[in-house]
Amino acid sequence: MAGNSFGQLFRVTTAGESHGPAYVVIIDGVPPGMPLSEADLQPDLDRRRPGQSKITTQRKEPDQPQILSGVFEGKTTGTPLAILITNRDQRSADYSDIKDKYRPGHADYTFDAKFGFRDYRGGGRSSARETTVRVAAGAVAKKLLATHGIGIVGYVRQVGDITAEIAQPASVTLEQVEANIVRCPDPEAAQRMIELIERVRAEQDSIGGVAEIVATGVPPGWGEPVFDKLKADLAKAMLSLPAVLGFEYGAGFGVATARGSQNNDPFTAIDGRITTTSNRHGGMLGGISSGLPIVVRCAVKPTSSLPQPQQTVTRDGQPTTISTKGRHDPCLLPRFVPMAEAMMAITLADHCLRHRAQNL
Repeated sequence: MAGNSFGQLFRVTTAGESHGPAYVVIIDGVPPGMPLSEADLQPDLDRRRPGQSKITTQRKEPDQPQILSGVFEGKTTGTPLAILITNRDQRSADYSDIKDKYRPGHADYTFDAKFGFRDYRGGGRSSARETTVRVAAGAVAKKLLATHGIGIVGYVRQVGDITAEIAQPASVTLEQVEANIVRCPDPEAAQRMIELIERVRAEQDSIGGVAEIVATGVPPGWGEPVFDKLKADLAKAMLSLPAVLGFEYGAGFGVATARGSQNNDPFTAIDGRITTTSNRHGGMLGGISSGLPIVVRCAVKPTSSLPQPQQTVTRDGQPTTISTKGRHDPCLLPRFVPMAEAMMAITLADHCLRHRAQNL
């Protein structure tokens, strides 16, 4: 099965299934001598883990990582880093009555079409639980980027029709994001988002929204022209995450109604440093970083697994209905934030090493 690796010099490979014994990630390209322990990985895993609040799935997983290789005496060795995270709270029986039914919005039918076989327990390889090890790899990438003065913060920008007011995305802090369970730095909007999610859950339904992820401190010059543009790799990174149906950066789809005179960011010089007076380009020009904050957004669909009956068919095409048992998020956005941060970090770490490899 191809497609389990991402990146060139900072390369991440994952393996595992939702209801299997464990997930594992192997990271190639981690420079030697960087201090690293399981404790460095745990904070972001805690932000991603299930059961953390009343508006997330109640599956109970501690998501405690175990570093199997690549670290000696508290520092990375430069050899492949392997991290294991075990599954502790599987309830495979919840899926036994739907093993021959296709869940609307899921990859059940497409996996059957591709392989002629699928793991019906929680989606198997297509489960969002795979992102546990991505988040662990992202924590490693964040440590690498921090040595270059780069920080990454993600937050919930929108849930349903409720949109937060974020005047300066690059000024949002992790403390502001973590101040509420929906991870929205606008307290008033956050409260309304929580109320909406609770109302939707009571109706046995789900709701989608938008997450915004911001990287600050990225120097100009990262990214490759044409096929390996930084924006293209970030788009692939974000769209590789489960439930993401849309990606944009900077002004995004707003450019469709703008004129060039409105959309262009004028250049200026401040203390001898070239910059722009605005950042509608989202920190990337020609697919190469400009030195301004990189700002991207992901549209995340409503959770497809619903307890209410939905129309579907069986594997042999017979019409039937399905209602999904188990523990599912009524809104994916709060737990999506650390996943998106991780993929931003992994992408930037890869381009960091690529830039260093070709520049003295």
